[in-house]
Amino acid sequence: MIEKSTPDPSHDRAFYRLRDRSAAGRETVDTLPWAAGPWSPEAQHGGPPAALLGRAVESVGGGVVGRFTMELHGPVPVGPLATSTTVLRPGRSVQLVGAELYDVGRDRVVASARAWVFPASEAGPARPTPPVHGPEDGKVHPRPTAWHGGYLDAVEWRWVVGSVEEAGPGVVWMRPPDLVEGEPITPLQRLLACVDSASGVSAALDVRRWTFLNTELTVHVLRPPVGEWVCLDAETTLGPGSVGVATAAVHDRRGLVARSSQALLVAPR
Repeated sequence: MIEKSTPDPSHDRAFYRLRDRSAAGRETVDTLPWAAGPWSPEAQHGGPPAALLGRAVESVGGGVVGRFTMELHGPVPVGPLATSTTVLRPGRSVQLVGAELYDVGRDRVVASARAWVFPASEAGPARPTPPVHGPEDGKVHPRPTAWHGGYLDAVEWRWVVGSVEEAGPGVVWMRPPDLVEGEPITPLQRLLACVDSASGVSAALDVRRWTFLNTELTVHVLRPPVGEWVCLDAETTLGPGSVGVATAAVHDRRGLVARSSQALLVAPR
């Protein structure tokens, strides 16, 4: 299937600008305002940091990521950040790669990731089944005026089921901008820039009365997504206490790409 692209106003946007790269592989970036989350212009949405850590994992080279886990150690500031990467478990078939994200201003780790890297292959037994809808079938809903723009304005959204203000499961097609200014976004980076939104896409509680913050993101990747659009079919399940779980089946136009989950801290405001 050939994907037909429509003009994308977000193509002149990016989440980060590369500042420098050391001989040891450590990179420093400046965070651009488009990475800010909905609650504050000073704290990032989880998607851009996840994609930046994915970019660090990709810098090791070779293979495809089969599982990616990000731990959020606290709010990620909209400011200078640095990444470092380590091969934790080398191997001829699979390897485990670790990456860390540093707040340069305070010299502390704000997020970390672990990724299992598998051999690249197209000889597997399964073939994806295309979804029954595409981004052209979705609707554009304006974001709540009380929410900060940033990430919400940088990403294109096409809602098939639900909206950010409608409680319950949601299905949305997303098209993010480039991750680093002047550098084409990779399929893995595009996927990771989107999947952290599952908890918001499927919000099960009134955001005016409850907070539901994710502490981690786990993504099992069946294959890299193809094309500019990623679809989240998301649902949030609440426990009787402070724990919730947001899950999503992730598709592109060809079919299933990944499954994601997030552990949520649920608390009254």
